[in-house]
Amino acid sequence: MRKRLAAVPTILAAMVLAVTACGGGGGGDPLSGGGSSPTAGSGDAGTPIKIGSANFPENVLLAQIYGQALEAKGVAVDILPPIQSREAYFPGLKDGSIDLVPEYTGVLLQFLQPNATETSPDEVYAALQKVVPAPLIVLNRSEAEDKDAVVVTQAFATQNNVKTIEDLAPLCPTLVFGGPPEFQTRPDGIPGLQETYNCTFKEYKSLDVGGPLTVAALKNGDVQAADLFTSDPAITNNGFVALEDPKNNFAAQNVVPLINSAKATDQVKEVLNAVSAKLTTQVLLDLNGQLGGADKPNPDVVAKEWLQSQGLL
Repeated sequence: MRKRLAAVPTILAAMVLAVTACGGGGGGDPLSGGGSSPTAGSGDAGTPIKIGSANFPENVLLAQIYGQALEAKGVAVDILPPIQSREAYFPGLKDGSIDLVPEYTGVLLQFLQPNATETSPDEVYAALQKVVPAPLIVLNRSEAEDKDAVVVTQAFATQNNVKTIEDLAPLCPTLVFGGPPEFQTRPDGIPGLQETYNCTFKEYKSLDVGGPLTVAALKNGDVQAADLFTSDPAITNNGFVALEDPKNNFAAQNVVPLINSAKATDQVKEVLNAVSAKLTTQVLLDLNGQLGGADKPNPDVVAKEWLQSQGLL
């Protein structure tokens, strides 16, 4: 089991959800192997920084990258088991049972301000800084971007001459769409596709967060379109097509540390900003490819090797 569980009702409730989640992709058991001792080092903050993550491999990996980079500089960390989704972990950030999570600028902005209209990386980041509720703050955003995408098989795209979500819209009433439960209600999820593209699907299948259930459902035809992440190697590995989004339903989604300001000492900011400076979209693709590789290494192993390669350990 990776790290101890925080004895807080929010975390316990969220973990009940996480146990039922089916995400996990190629990262092996996200709860195994990867905890740093919560007693290692004291750091500037005095008590360990409790690091959470959403329950999908890339976010678990980013939490490991943050945690190991901080611990290498003597900051005490406590990497919590992954929690199902933003809706589950955000209350913990507000009540202090979680101190830090890897976030994505566009979806976080729309979570906090559903009517947000910003779409470019700089605009989204600037707007996000204004609406993040105290005591939370965001540190430097990385170049790395992982956006939601409407994905179809190559055969479907070819047969229906579909290259964009706009092309897909007339077919939506005949299609079954698959994705995580929360995509049904998020502003840029099903509601956004309906409003932006007049795309209303025949049926919605609740699956996992960019994980094996979604990939399998798309491959075997249980769904004809699905929500996957643009940095997911499953798109390339399976010959899927991520449809273009000409009307920018999905805003820029750069990886960014979301942290409790009480834990954001100068040292912590320096470490996390140094990590963000090294993260690119290609790095995410490469790291996710490792997580989904044949030997399926644990996220903590992939994180350590990358940090070492970048001189951050």
